[in-house]
Amino acid sequence: MPPITSTELRSKYLAFFVERGHAVIPSASLVPANDPTVLFTTAGMHPLVPYLLGEPHAAGTRLVNVQKCVRTGDIDAIGDATHLTFFEMLGNWSLGDYFRDDAIRWSFEFLTDPRWLGLPIDRLGVTCFAGDTHVPRDDDSVRIWRALGMPASRIQLLGRDDNWWGPAGATGPCGPDTEIFYWTAAEPVPVTLDVRDARWVEIWNNVFMGYTQTASAAPSGAPSGAIERLAHANVDTGMGLERTLVALGGLASVYEVDTMAPLVRELSTLASRDAPHELRVLADHLRAACFMIGDGVGPSNKDRGYVLRRLIRRCGLVAQQLDMPRTWYETAIVAVETMLGDVYSELRTPAIASGFAQELERFERTLAKGLTEIRKLRVLDGKAAFDLFQTYGFPFELTLEVAQASGATIDRDGFRAELDRHRERSRTTGGGTFRGGLADHSTEIVRYHTLTHLLQASLRAVLGDHVIQRGSNLTAERLRFDYSHDGKPTPEQLREVERIVNDWLVRELVVNRDTMTEPEARVLGAIGAFGEKYGGTVTVYSIVDASTDALISREFCGGPHVTSGDELRGTFRITREQAISAGIRRIKAVFEPQK
Repeated sequence: MPPITSTELRSKYLAFFVERGHAVIPSASLVPANDPTVLFTTAGMHPLVPYLLGEPHAAGTRLVNVQKCVRTGDIDAIGDATHLTFFEMLGNWSLGDYFRDDAIRWSFEFLTDPRWLGLPIDRLGVTCFAGDTHVPRDDDSVRIWRALGMPASRIQLLGRDDNWWGPAGATGPCGPDTEIFYWTAAEPVPVTLDVRDARWVEIWNNVFMGYTQTASAAPSGAPSGAIERLAHANVDTGMGLERTLVALGGLASVYEVDTMAPLVRELSTLASRDAPHELRVLADHLRAACFMIGDGVGPSNKDRGYVLRRLIRRCGLVAQQLDMPRTWYETAIVAVETMLGDVYSELRTPAIASGFAQELERFERTLAKGLTEIRKLRVLDGKAAFDLFQTYGFPFELTLEVAQASGATIDRDGFRAELDRHRERSRTTGGGTFRGGLADHSTEIVRYHTLTHLLQASLRAVLGDHVIQRGSNLTAERLRFDYSHDGKPTPEQLREVERIVNDWLVRELVVNRDTMTEPEARVLGAIGAFGEKYGGTVTVYSIVDASTDALISREFCGGPHVTSGDELRGTFRITREQAISAGIRRIKAVFEPQK
């Protein structure tokens, strides 16, 4: 029997959970909508944080989907058998509905029942939370696994670093998890599970979100003491599509699955030599960059744009090292669209090819400047070598090669020390850079979240209906709002935007929450964040002037929001407006409550 395809796996997974009362919801954008606590959507639970904290979801309490994800914390591992920057996560959720027993039983049934995936139980192992001073050992999960026939020798108890999930940022829902591993090697399955053995590959994670973190974790990874029980315990599960295809197909790596292999093959035909690791890195980075651009991210020197810029420029370096033709990326982008365009229509945009072309052209100029800098120096200390890496995107090997050719010497140990510090900062950024966000239901965050609706309505009134949200970030001190607009607004236009918002703040505002079908919401004029897809039933928030019944704002949104204008008495002030990439601008603003 031929191995299962990615299309079949997605279809089976959704069908299994629909049979068990789950509603299918679409994948959210890679750019977290409204109030991001991380740069990218890193897991299926990330877009659902408001609902995990108690906001009602329009589709109900049982949800399932296939979510696009990006993680950059393991960027140095790209090219090995299991790590990808962009990946697809199959997930199902219970919002205060079922809990451990059903979640574990269903994951086991889907994996082992011949009707579904039919994996042999003797190739599976699981881990459970060992407990600590804050949360007890997860004996319930161990009991359930034993009842399903899992041998005690293949149930491994691990601590917080391994079997505790969340929060997505500094605060939010979290809890112990139980992870399912599959023995991928041809050798006999060991009697015991040892997750340090790379042949045991994690394919499923059941997270029991019965807690919320209300303060940042300590450096050691242990909580600072602010872990509280949620009023309604939730289940968040994730099954990596690519890793599961590896297990089912008996493949050696995620680069052999049908959503990666055609791209690797296409790139290999363009390379001047056989370079398996470099081709994997190139395929991974290009695919991730395609999805980022498809969701509206542009190269820049900050935040998401900086991550995208580094990915494209690393692609450019690898392509140069493999002597690929100047327009190598054009056929590679077509390969990505062919593999995944039917599932993710956002890949069918000319912006992807033009984004690569423009950024690679910039990089060629930057590369030339970097070579000039190297040739000026006779001795490169660690910091100077790292600055070339950081500023010009030079890999250490290239710096070493050029320096040696010109008779310069390099402090290798100093460079590696600087690089290690940079990687540690990058891991922190990849895990969660922003405070606030929908994981935070504080008065200030809720107030600022509602103000983003008023700001967008005012921008559309002044600049035009083409303005649409392209991302936002909230803290207790300010809001940051990214929006689509070509050209710099005049000072007069920004003052008018500010004036309109303040005019609304003195009115008798009412915030209404409604659920309806997406077509009904569109007919009513509801708008949504760029790149977002909405399911059959949606939540719409409307802000109305109660004295005149005039509609001010109507948006697809998950909450939380204030309920009336009494919570918004005060002054709104724009503190900064700037361009962040082509066609995307950013406003920072503050709110000063009335005393």
